[in-house]
Amino acid sequence: MSGDPVYRSPGGEAELMALYDEALARLGPGCETRRIGTSFGETHVILAGPEDAPPLVVLPGGNFLNPLCLSWFLPLAGTFRLHAPDIIGQPGRSARTRPSARGDGHARWLLQVLDGLGLATAPFVGISYGAGLVLRLAGLAPGRVAASALVSPAGLAAGPIWPMIRETALPMLLYRARPNRERLLRAARPILTDLEEPYVRQLGLVYRHVKLDRQLPRAATGEELAGYESPTLLFSAENDLFFPAARVIPRARQIILNLEAEALPDDHHVPSQRTLARLNDRIAAFLNPA
Repeated sequence: MSGDPVYRSPGGEAELMALYDEALARLGPGCETRRIGTSFGETHVILAGPEDAPPLVVLPGGNFLNPLCLSWFLPLAGTFRLHAPDIIGQPGRSARTRPSARGDGHARWLLQVLDGLGLATAPFVGISYGAGLVLRLAGLAPGRVAASALVSPAGLAAGPIWPMIRETALPMLLYRARPNRERLLRAARPILTDLEEPYVRQLGLVYRHVKLDRQLPRAATGEELAGYESPTLLFSAENDLFFPAARVIPRARQIILNLEAEALPDDHHVPSQRTLARLNDRIAAFLNPA
């Protein structure tokens, strides 16, 4: 477990936290925040939706800001009480402790977060890194995951290395060496289906100011998930360089027992707003069929 700084400089942290606060404000006046103590350090949680609605835990992507990720799933606050923790060791307002991705530190952290929220069990929505953490929790404590919706999930199968290097790592390094708008957009296009300004801006700030967490959650195995029988809805994009549908969906069908999976033919790693609107409808019906 590492306590190394997440940010490259105090100034860079200040820029990212200013964007965090802007994104949090855009979520609307119905959102609240609270802090929960864990053995890994303090965890900052964003809450949205009616207090008496069924709970839903939303986990963001890695190296992304939680309120920006939560905005993609905010329509679910019409049906659920959303609980969205900033992942520890990621840019945000939780502790900077980074558990090793090779172990179950993140899953044990999530158990403590659930306890702090008073949730014996809950459904989950996770995107990318966050989806991988849902799988880690499902392997460690399957009874705590009532159901899950996984979008562009880590923790199942990854794409080939060279296209990732060519299309994402090299443009990132070029942008970091000489930041300009053209290079930022070149770095953003393989990741964001829609080049919306807050998300493009976030990517630029992260590339310049964050010590990127390059460790993905350990890939789940059939043995680990043998006790996990909760309903699982999975969406994987065909044009996702990191976790392409052609690799993710077959692997998921091998090891997740109660699975519905759908490929997204027109999207990159982060689906378009149009696709996300449809996914939110599907997720709401799937997690709350009554």
